[in-house]
Amino acid sequence: MANSRGEETVAQVSVNHSIPNHLIPMPPIIETRTLTRKFKENRAVDSLDLTIKPGELFGLVGPDGAGKTTTLRLLAGLLYVSEGSGTIAGFDLAAQPEAIKQRIGYMAQAFSLYGKLSVLENLLFFAEIYDVSPAAQKERTQRLLAFAGLTEFKDRRAAHLSGGMQKKLALACTLIHEPPILLLDEPTTGVDPVSRREFWNILTELHLNGTTIIVSTPYMDEADRCSQVGLMYEGRLVICDSPANIRGQLQGDLIEIFPEDWHQAHRLALTLEGVREAQTYGEALHLLVDDGPQRLIEIQEAFASQQLAYKTARIAPIRMEEAFISLIRQMEQR
Repeated sequence: MANSRGEETVAQVSVNHSIPNHLIPMPPIIETRTLTRKFKENRAVDSLDLTIKPGELFGLVGPDGAGKTTTLRLLAGLLYVSEGSGTIAGFDLAAQPEAIKQRIGYMAQAFSLYGKLSVLENLLFFAEIYDVSPAAQKERTQRLLAFAGLTEFKDRRAAHLSGGMQKKLALACTLIHEPPILLLDEPTTGVDPVSRREFWNILTELHLNGTTIIVSTPYMDEADRCSQVGLMYEGRLVICDSPANIRGQLQGDLIEIFPEDWHQAHRLALTLEGVREAQTYGEALHLLVDDGPQRLIEIQEAFASQQLAYKTARIAPIRMEEAFISLIRQMEQR
């Protein structure tokens, strides 16, 4: 390109280095730093560092007394913070708990439904508590009834619902003000397997629609459904990763065997080379070994030499349950 004097010039090109919106990392919707809750001398939650992204389905697992419920109550703004800090949806956990409560739905293990009220009346009651406008109440209640599969039971008293239906009604009441964050404390404990699956179908749909969900659960198959899982032990978060990576913490292979004499088989297995750990599942014996194919042959030969009969013996995939039990055992041995 030439200027007025015929000299060549270099054209100045403006380059847009902006990053597409979908590639820009979003700030965490929940973040805690050394979050601690004390009950006298007991540190129920001890120096918890947690980062949860918007739209994540986060599972919180651990044995009884690990601090799961206390963690959820802290995040819900129901307990004072003893030490550390945290933010929920941009609000400070210690200084702005009331603002946080408007943006979360918290479902305790024993959710307070009103047994003498009908399903619809419970929904309308919680809509009033959360200041849902009259104009929005009708649309939301009808949508949530259909969403939870409770439309045909809308006039039934809550006390007369099955355990699974009560859990779904409790979740519907928790969702009535359309919170972007759900905190669910063992929501499927005590319900039948079919209701548990239906409940998780609802959670999966909420997750796919962008709701951030933190759910504590004693069921490892539920933890496997989560995008991230945090294992708590004695108030501390000992591991936080995807289910696949947590399963990968167990080095080696898993051998599943169904022996006729379980006690004798268990004692023998622990004496064999390469067997790192033995876990029991009903009639099955799960052996964590260093080399699955080779150890399977050796175990079968050892059982034959001791005249120990078994129904089947095979290399099986490692599940969250084996990984969870193994990690807890490691914690207890420290």
